[in-house]
Amino acid sequence: WPSTPSSQELQGPYLPYISVCHRSDPQLDTCMRNALEKLRPNLVKGMPELGIPSCEPLFIKEMVLNQGSGPVTVTSKYTNIKVYGPTKFKIQSLKVDVPKKRVQMNLSLPYLRMTSHYTMSGRILLMPISGSGYSEGNYTDINVSTTMQGEHVNRAGKVYYHVKDFKVKFIIGHARVRLDNLFNGDKKLGDAMNKFLNENWKDVANELMPLLEDKVGDLFKEFANKIYRRYTLDQILPP
Repeated sequence: WPSTPSSQELQGPYLPYISVCHRSDPQLDTCMRNALEKLRPNLVKGMPELGIPSCEPLFIKEMVLNQGSGPVTVTSKYTNIKVYGPTKFKIQSLKVDVPKKRVQMNLSLPYLRMTSHYTMSGRILLMPISGSGYSEGNYTDINVSTTMQGEHVNRAGKVYYHVKDFKVKFIIGHARVRLDNLFNGDKKLGDAMNKFLNENWKDVANELMPLLEDKVGDLFKEFANKIYRRYTLDQILPP
């Protein structure tokens, strides 16, 4: 038996990249950390047998952000979103609370690049904005904190772990954004607005980030449950 914390691999009907950690293991946090690191290459290429697509880039079909109050009041829709860099995360801390069925993580990301087609109208810090076209955002020095809250559910007489809530919080070090074809293609107004957005990116991000965090949390809740619904609790996290 290895002396270092180790995760046993699920074999046979199991998938070789899904690792098993024992919930009574005093070094469960380390085991789970190793299991997530082992999963990373499969996050890059995707896990079609689980219905989980490649996360590099992470594809989001559509995201609607409606912010109706405060300094940012915009109706915006983003489609064909591609996020580059999410699998480059570094795990800063990971804590498993077995009795509370909770996993908390802090991650850091050197960068994220996001491209999409956007449609937007409204006001940002009292400035009117409208447009539709290609958008790109580059974000660096990102810290991410996540809390995955689960529950036990019974199916056909067996107990499964089910994620009922996945909270995500982003803290961004720096951002640079570009929206093409603002104001019906008026280059002068569009350039001025892009300059304004980049000078005030923190205020804009503070307003829109909670909506984005909810969307990303829902996405990863869906991914996690695709794994957890495949195995009983005693298969994936035995005593």
